Amino acid sequence: MLCLGIETSCDETAVALVENGRLLGQRLASQVDVHALFGGVVPEIASREHLRVLPGLYRALLEETGVRSEAVSCIAVSRGPGLLGALLIGLSFAKGLSLAIGAPLVGVNHLHAHLLAAGLERDIPFPALGLLVSGGHTHTYAVHADHDFRLLGRTLDDAAGEAFDKAAKRLNLPYPGGKLIDDLASGAEPDHGMFPRAFIDNDSLDFSFSGLKTAVVNHVDAHPHLALPSLAGPEALAPEVRAELAVVCASFNWSVADTLRIKTERALRRVPEAKALIVAGGVAANSMLRATMAELAGRNGLELVLPSPSLCTDNAAMVACAGERLARAGFYHGLDLEAVPRGRKVPLDWVGLGA
Repeated sequence: MLCLGIETSCDETAVALVENGRLLGQRLASQVDVHALFGGVVPEIASREHLRVLPGLYRALLEETGVRSEAVSCIAVSRGPGLLGALLIGLSFAKGLSLAIGAPLVGVNHLHAHLLAAGLERDIPFPALGLLVSGGHTHTYAVHADHDFRLLGRTLDDAAGEAFDKAAKRLNLPYPGGKLIDDLASGAEPDHGMFPRAFIDNDSLDFSFSGLKTAVVNHVDAHPHLALPSLAGPEALAPEVRAELAVVCASFNWSVADTLRIKTERALRRVPEAKALIVAGGVAANSMLRATMAELAGRNGLELVLPSPSLCTDNAAMVACAGERLARAGFYHGLDLEAVPRGRKVPLDWVGLGA
C-alpha cells in the first residue's frame, strides 16, 4: 500500500509517501523564519503560506520519488487538532486530489500520528503507554492498537511546549526558543529548588504548566539582566551572565522533565499491561526529557519507544504512517471529512470500518 501524507496543522507544510511502513520521501517547508518576526505563530500567515507552497511540495515529492499520482493507494491528511484555517488548506488539497486520482481519504488525528511516528523506524509493541508532549498538548494515552487510544491525562492550561515557548520569549531568546533552552541547559547543573513542579500534589493525571511559566517570568523580572538584548544570541551575554542563564534554563528544563516523569509514572499504574512507553511530540526531542524517560522505562521494565528528533516535530511522514495503518484496518473517510480545531475532540467517524 502506498500512502500520501499531508500535514498543515500549524506552521509546517509537509507531504510524504510511505509504502508498506517504509518512508519513500518527504518534502517539508518550515515557516519558522516568517513567524520569528512576531515571536510566535500568526494563524492567518500560516494558512497563506500553506496555500502558497503545498502544490509545489507535492509536485517535487512525486518527481523526487518517481511516483505517479495514480499509483497512490490512499491519501492521509491531518484533520485536527490544529489551527482551523491551516487545517482547511491541507484538507481541501487532499479532497481535491482524492477526487482527481480516485484514491480514498483517511483523516488522521494529528496527536495520534505523533505517537505512531516511531513505527517508521521500529515495531511498536502494544499495549503501551503514550506520552505526547508538544507545543499545544501534553497528554497521556493507553494505546492498545493503531486505532485504539484512550485518553488518561490532558493539558489543563499551558502545555509543556507552550511553557518552553513563553519562557524563551521572556528571556528574549529567538523563536522557537525551546531548543535554545535545551542547548543552554546542557552546560549547567539544575537548581531543583528554583522553579516549581506544577500540579503534582494530587492524584490527577492531568497537566498544568501555567504556574511554572509564571515562576520563570517572575524570576526574570527580578533578574532582568538575564534577558538577552533584542535580536541577539546568548553569545552576546557576558560569560558570568551566560553561566547564570544556563542554570536558569537547566532548572526550568528539569522542572518540566520531572513533572512529566511523575505524571507518567502515575499513569503507568493505570495501564499495568503496558509493554512499552512511547514518548512523542516536539518536546520529545528535548535531551533531558529523553534521558528522564529512558531511566523511567528501564526502571519499570518497559521498552522505550522514541522517534528520531526529525520525527518529533510536525511532519507528513507520521501522517502517512498513521494513515496507512488505519487504511489497512479498513478505516476511511468520505469527502464530508471535517477539520477539527484545537479545543475540540477529534471524532472517531470513520466509514467502511474493517475490523
